[in-house]
Amino acid sequence: MKIRLLTLLACSSPLLAPAAATDAQLQQCRALSDKAARLACYDALPVSAAAAAPARAASMVQMELPPPVPHIAPAPLADPAARFGLEQSTATQAQSIVSHIPGSFEGWSAGTRIRLANGQIWQISDDSRASLYLQNPKVRIRRAAMGTFILEIEGSNNAPRVRRID
Repeated sequence: MKIRLLTLLACSSPLLAPAAATDAQLQQCRALSDKAARLACYDALPVSAAAAAPARAASMVQMELPPPVPHIAPAPLADPAARFGLEQSTATQAQSIVSHIPGSFEGWSAGTRIRLANGQIWQISDDSRASLYLQNPKVRIRRAAMGTFILEIEGSNNAPRVRRID
């Protein structure tokens, strides 16, 4: 695809070229979150007379550009609780999940894997250990500092750090 770019010689005096768009107009366009609407807003801004009118000393430059890459829309967002612990960015993330450990739970030590009723598997990632004898305990996994997660178990004062395996 060939695109012709119009190269204009700038005026020697900046006073001869009127201002293009005001700061308020630029801020209004910048505030739009939709990409297409933002581009349309910028395209509608007035440009200076020196840039809009072709100059006598204009030269035409031809440039060969590669074909445009088709835009691939992101996959629809799944349930945030189903992705909890696997996502990388902080946008639209759940801050905690609540589930329970089915059956009897006898505690943990470093590296213990715990399967929750929702199908998620979490592994103890610190060196903590505890001996508990609980039946179907409710658990809450919440976000902590530095991208880590804390497992809070109903009936226990200990809260080990965990990482999601599956």
